[in-house]
Amino acid sequence: MLGGGGIAGIAWEAGIVAGLREAGLDLGEAGLVVGTSAGSVVGALVATGADLESAVAAEADGTTGAGGTGAGTAARPAVDMEPVMAAFGLLYDPSLEPREARRRIGELALAAEGAARIESVGERLPVQEWPDRRLLITAVDAGTGEFTVWDRGSGAPLAAAVASSCAVPCVFAPVEIGGRRYMDGGVRSATNADLAAGSSAVVVLEPLAHFTPRTRYRDEVAELGGVPVAHVAPDEAAVAVFGADVLDPGLWKPAFEAGLAQAAAVAGEVARVWRA
Repeated sequence: MLGGGGIAGIAWEAGIVAGLREAGLDLGEAGLVVGTSAGSVVGALVATGADLESAVAAEADGTTGAGGTGAGTAARPAVDMEPVMAAFGLLYDPSLEPREARRRIGELALAAEGAARIESVGERLPVQEWPDRRLLITAVDAGTGEFTVWDRGSGAPLAAAVASSCAVPCVFAPVEIGGRRYMDGGVRSATNADLAAGSSAVVVLEPLAHFTPRTRYRDEVAELGGVPVAHVAPDEAAVAVFGADVLDPGLWKPAFEAGLAQAAAVAGEVARVWRA
């Protein structure tokens, strides 16, 4: 389970996965890979067998490679934080039914003028075809608030599915697929960990665990029925690297290195679950 977290999240998750591989734990061998927002980029890279370090380096250098939440080292869009904050305020409004909250967020996302396009996030993936390995990518229908899960049989191109999952409301414009427009899968959940139901063991990488309320995640884990779960969140050093702006293109290399360094410390916990 690979959660959202902007450029910082992509790079950190890639570093964790690369570091765990060095420790003899290849998460790419999982029977199921689930990616949400930034995690959809890493999920696509992991499931298609891409070289993570090279992909991150390509983004940091501004050449083609892994997609980011934006356009590599290119200039970011100017963001009006007022609608962004309004959108996420709806997400955590306990008076709203979750789908209705998502629908209202979709209204804001569809109405956001001048929101940048994010289709290139998927177009820059080194592999453009869905892998044989089971890969799920999450998104939300901006018109209805319906939670959507893309996979090999969904009819959505891999590049478009990844872009839709990364379309942060009021920052990036919703992505059109099949005549509908879709936004960030993180609008439903930062990890969507409940999609791992039926698995024998689950590893969750959550870049923004230090930012988000824990209730939703705990509920999702409860739905897994007691299977072993290894939850990896950024350590203090990684959080310090992230800073307050997880969309900063300058984070590609330092966030990757922070994940790579942290991997050794979490390898034991992951191994207990992974090898169970």
